[in-house]
Amino acid sequence: MDLRAATAADIDAVRSVARESLVASYGHAVDEELLDEAVEEWYDAGDLGDDVEDDDAVFPVAVVDGVVVGFAESYVVGRRERVGEIDWLHVHPDHRGSGIGSALLERVESALRSADVDRIEARVLADNEAGTEFYEREGYELAGERDVDIGGETFAEREYRKQVGRLRGISEATYQTEEGETVHVAFDESDRGSQAPFYVAYADPDHERRYGYLCGNCEGTDIAIDTMDRMECRDCGNRRKPTRWDAAY
Repeated sequence: MDLRAATAADIDAVRSVARESLVASYGHAVDEELLDEAVEEWYDAGDLGDDVEDDDAVFPVAVVDGVVVGFAESYVVGRRERVGEIDWLHVHPDHRGSGIGSALLERVESALRSADVDRIEARVLADNEAGTEFYEREGYELAGERDVDIGGETFAEREYRKQVGRLRGISEATYQTEEGETVHVAFDESDRGSQAPFYVAYADPDHERRYGYLCGNCEGTDIAIDTMDRMECRDCGNRRKPTRWDAAY
C-alpha cells in the first residue's frame, strides 16, 4: 500500500470509493437513493478538482496494486483557534481492516500538526459503529452529539476531538443580532466555509440552547440552511458544502 497526494486523475476513483464506503457504512440505515444523492452532492467532480488543487487541503489517497482504495481530506479552520477538520476518510469495504484507515489518519494528523493546529476534529453519524470505534481506538474523545437533518431525515451525529496543541485566543464572545438579540458564539465549534468558517451560536451562556451560526466572514447571523444542511450567509455569500455524514470510514 502506498500513500500519495491526490491528483485530478484520481477523481473518478475517489467518487467510487466514497460511494462503496457509504453503502457499507450506512446501507442498513439509509435508503440507497439518498446515498446516491449524497455522493453527487458531496463528491461533485468539479468541487473535487478544486480541492485537489487547493494548497490548504490535506488530501492523501491510498493505492494498492495501482488502484485507489481509500482517501482522506482535511483543512485548517478557525481564526481565534486553529482546528484541523477532517472532512472525509473513506476506505473501500474490500480493504477495511488492513490498516489503511489508520495510515491515512496518521498522514492527515502529521500534516495538521505541522500546520500548528490546536486540535483535530471529525464527525461521524452514530449509525456508523465502525467509524465511531475507529476514532475512539485512535485516541479521539467524544466531544458531543447533535441531531442533523439529511434529506428530511434526522440522524444523530457525534463529534470526536484530539487535542494536539495548547489552546490560545478567545473561545467565546457575545454578539448582537440585527434584531437586537444577544447570542453567545463558540469559536471552538466551527465548520469550514468558502470564505471563512461558520461558528456555532447559542442563545444562552451555558450553550444549552442553539441559536444558529455566525458567519466568520462578515459576522452576520442571517444564515440559510437547506435540507442537505448546505449553509449560506445571506449577507456576504459565504457558503458551506452539504453536511457530510462522516469522516470515517
